Amino acid sequence: MNLKEYLSITPEISAAIRDGKPVVALESTILSHGMPYPDNLAFAAEVERIVRAEGAVPATMAIIDGVLKVGLTQDELELMCKGEGVAKVSRRDLPIMVAEKRTGATTVASTMILASLAGIRVFATGGIGGVHRGAEKTMDISADLQELRQTSVAVVCAGAKMILDIGLTLEYLETMGVPVLGLRTDDFPAFYCRRSGFGVDYNAKDEAEIARIAKTKWDLGLAGGILIGNPVPEEYAMDFDEMTAVIEKAIAGANAEGVRGKNITPYLLAHIVEYTGGQSLKTNIQLAYNNARAAGKIAVAYAKL
Repeated sequence: MNLKEYLSITPEISAAIRDGKPVVALESTILSHGMPYPDNLAFAAEVERIVRAEGAVPATMAIIDGVLKVGLTQDELELMCKGEGVAKVSRRDLPIMVAEKRTGATTVASTMILASLAGIRVFATGGIGGVHRGAEKTMDISADLQELRQTSVAVVCAGAKMILDIGLTLEYLETMGVPVLGLRTDDFPAFYCRRSGFGVDYNAKDEAEIARIAKTKWDLGLAGGILIGNPVPEEYAMDFDEMTAVIEKAIAGANAEGVRGKNITPYLLAHIVEYTGGQSLKTNIQLAYNNARAAGKIAVAYAKL
């Protein structure tokens, strides 16, 4: 397989990977489908700055004109943030996007794939996808969970999005053999909120411990990812009961309008922003910064091993 014809890695990232320096993968769906322009451009710059401040190299992923991009130029970042004609790309969409020379933003699943192809072990996102409420009837389960089962990347998140069934999401990860670690927490975080009421498999005391666990897992030949739950900082966290009520209202709206499949998450997130008067977006931004910080530290510790 000649990956060179599909994969384009910036010289800085390529050199860092070759020299065993710390690199952190970043997704682009949050830019193209999660935030308005030009706020998303400022957000992208800040996330990259945070990763660099921790001593790691940021690698924002995207598919542009059918090329798998590991690291983006300023013009490419601008293109993703404007989001015009930019598709949302998961595992099933990748061969079509590449073969048809199309442009798309990477989700958790497709960012993990690109990171793995490039040899990057650590990835910072906002929240992962998971088992949707009512999945016992709809079978609506995010491809992110399957990716965690098979692709050897450590994913730092603020838990699963609160619009999901968090209990079933964790059950599914257990079945798939994916270790769920808490970064200084016993409680798996719930995106906008620091606690979900569900436990993690192990409370890691710091980022270096997470790096050691990840290296050991892969040294043992245990393929697949590791999920790290990193709670949103206290000062930006939202009230669990309040957010539960907001989410119920948004889900009722989606059901009434017949919104399904890959459109459900953007619909719900947009309505949650509206119902919280923009507060949920502020929390979303802060948790993403916090995850970039933790991922930078994990990548630095991993590179030392």
